[in-house]
Formats: sequence, structure tokens, C-alpha cells
Amino acid sequence: MNPQRQAITDKAFLKFDADGSGTIEAADLKGVYNADHHPKVISGEMTEDEVFLEFLQNFGDKNQDGKISRQEWNDYYAAVSSSVDNDDHFVQLMKQAWGL
Repeated sequence: MNPQRQAITDKAFLKFDADGSGTIEAADLKGVYNADHHPKVISGEMTEDEVFLEFLQNFGDKNQDGKISRQEWNDYYAAVSSSVDNDDHFVQLMKQAWGL
């Protein structure tokens, strides 16, 4: 990611890594992550909890410890970033997603 995208990605990570441990607890994200507008929740295919768990799996929780490392976070958002052409749009997506 370029510096602008990395900066907003870092800002989001640090919002949840309150103790500075370098990891985010899944429970910390649950209070912010809102899945009620997800298409599969609306259609009744999945519950909000199921969508949240699917979302967490995207981070590649290799340790299965319910924590997201900074590297897992960056890897996930590097992949997201590659599908967003405009820097300002990526920044706006991050701000909306995480209330920044």
C-alpha cells in the first residue's frame, strides 16, 4: 500500500489495539462491526454473528486465538486496497467502516 493508504490502515488498527500489544481482540471489533446491512443477513441466509465470523476468517487467524495481529490486518487491507483504484475512496471506506 502507498503511504496514504497505510496511514489510514494503521489508524484503524491502533483504534482497536488500545493496550499497544500489537494485536486486536475479535471481541473489540464485534462492538463496531455492523453486519445488519449485509446482503446475506437481509436475505436471512446468515445471522449477523455468522457474517462477523466469516469476516474474521478473512484475516487469516493462523493461531486460531481470536486475535488479529498487525501483520494479518495489513495483509487483509493490502488485498482490499488492490481492488480500490482511488486513494481517496479507500480512505473514505476505512473511515466509514471503522468510525475514524
